[in-house]
Amino acid sequence: MDALEARARFKELREEDGPVDPRELDEIWAALATVRPEDILGEWRGGEFRTGHPLNGTLEKAGWYGKTFAAVHDAKPLICRDATGVLYSDRELGQGEASLWTVEFRGETTATMVYDGRPVLDHFKQVDDTTLMGIMNGKGVPAEGPFFYFFLDRVPGTPHGGPRAEEGA
Repeated sequence: MDALEARARFKELREEDGPVDPRELDEIWAALATVRPEDILGEWRGGEFRTGHPLNGTLEKAGWYGKTFAAVHDAKPLICRDATGVLYSDRELGQGEASLWTVEFRGETTATMVYDGRPVLDHFKQVDDTTLMGIMNGKGVPAEGPFFYFFLDRVPGTPHGGPRAEEGA
């Protein structure tokens, strides 16, 4: 699969109502370009691929909106909406916040979000100028997974290091 095919299939799969095969997501991942932490700064709206992973649906229940990368050492992994619709960084759920690093995953170095309070890594690759594919990895997850697959769309009109969510939980 080349990069053009990967992008086209990625767009089809993110619209799927039913389950998505993680092996197909792995093929797409392998064809996409890596990114640098500095290139993904800004505000991002998130969604997940339903692969049957135990985390599927959990973030939606928490009101997950997406992620904000204000700076390399100021990443907010769990931007959520409260009952009134206000965005905030859910530090309790994330056990802190995070930072961006360049980490090797599957033989490539790419931007990776390292959580402050959990042994969790979110690896990112570029689908296009406004879309990232993510794979959540962590301590205790075997090399073959199962992984949690997700995507992020850059929020239109937000500059790199975009507006910060309200503080608190």
